Amino acid sequence: MGTHGLYVWLSYGIALVIFIYNIVSAYWLKRQFFINAKRRLRREQGTV
Repeated sequence: MGTHGLYVWLSYGIALVIFIYNIVSAYWLKRQFFINAKRRLRREQGTV
């Protein structure tokens, strides 16, 4: 790698952080969707 090894490993690290962020944010959005859907369903069933 020579003198540019720092940049290579830094780019790998940044890519890994972005990859992990994408996985965690997708999980969080899915979780929030189901929480809101359950909440909405309970609210609609309570008014019937």
